[in-house]
Amino acid sequence: MQRRGMLKALAIGAAGLVTAMTQPVRARAENEKKIRWKMVTTWPQNFPGLGTGANFLAKTIGELSGGRMEVKVFGANELVGPFEVFDAVSRGTAQMGHGAAYYWKGKHPASQFFAAVPFGLNAQEMNAWLYHGGGLELWTELYAKFNMIPAAVGNTGVQMGGWFNKEINSINDLNGLKMRIPGLGGEVLKKAGGTPVNLPGGEIFSSLQSGAIDATEWIGPYNDLAFGLHKAAKIYYYPGWHEPGTTMEGLINLKAHQELPGDLQKIVIAACRVANLDMLSELTARNNAALTTLVKEHKVDLRPFPVEVLKKLKELSDVVVAEIAEQDPFSKKVFDSFTSFREQAIHWHSVSEQAYFNARKG
Repeated sequence: MQRRGMLKALAIGAAGLVTAMTQPVRARAENEKKIRWKMVTTWPQNFPGLGTGANFLAKTIGELSGGRMEVKVFGANELVGPFEVFDAVSRGTAQMGHGAAYYWKGKHPASQFFAAVPFGLNAQEMNAWLYHGGGLELWTELYAKFNMIPAAVGNTGVQMGGWFNKEINSINDLNGLKMRIPGLGGEVLKKAGGTPVNLPGGEIFSSLQSGAIDATEWIGPYNDLAFGLHKAAKIYYYPGWHEPGTTMEGLINLKAHQELPGDLQKIVIAACRVANLDMLSELTARNNAALTTLVKEHKVDLRPFPVEVLKKLKELSDVVVAEIAEQDPFSKKVFDSFTSFREQAIHWHSVSEQAYFNARKG
């Protein structure tokens, strides 16, 4: 009886402590004027994985702030066009943005390193480089010139190679191919004789179906199934050599962030880290089921790229990435940091992740 009484007292005490800790937050939420932000995105509203990832980030900020902040999400073309997100946040039209850094290569070529590099870092390695390898500091330095703070807000993991309406048996089959493929992957395709086309997600299906493009990459089975890309092409190649671990980008207007109370500044950044983990976890959980649906129900022709094609793409990729480094001193600094970290990751993963995958395969 005494033991039960003691446990009950401890439970009551713990409940009281939680109440005491949360009361100041609630009180501030009631007494302060709610801060309302806008988030513009490059994705269609509520699109699985990406659009919902923006929604998750906005919801997390609201919850962690105890209701002191409210972030309203605008899908592509609802407030600004999908490729106008960078400028909208830079100008302060919106306080936040959600997209991918390779869309802004026209602002600075080095921005592409913070999204995806062909044959570069996977999701785990990208997060390691950003958070503990100096990548985020370089990203922050670059975007300060545009009145913004960058943050990783999600990752797709290794993507698929794309949807094609013709077989790719040799590198020559890429010659003359019109393909929706952004960033450095598009530059590699150009080196191979193809024509890269940069389209927002909402325009991909109609362009592939009409024949305006011959092929497209998007993300992976979960997202590709949601767009219905299997209805416009049947050959589905892997792996996504061009995007081995694509980081989704949160853009935060610098002035708006600085005007927040100190604790809310930290909450916004912390919420980005939570969203970064959540998106990768969701896509990892859902991709295989979606791939099974595509292959078994929709009779998609799933194929690996020929080994010789991948080898040639790797050679061309090395040339493209090196050319970016030669464009200006800052790009060279980012290139040096990225490539040095990649070498470390390759060496370590040869005896850890890769060795384990090989052993698990049997």
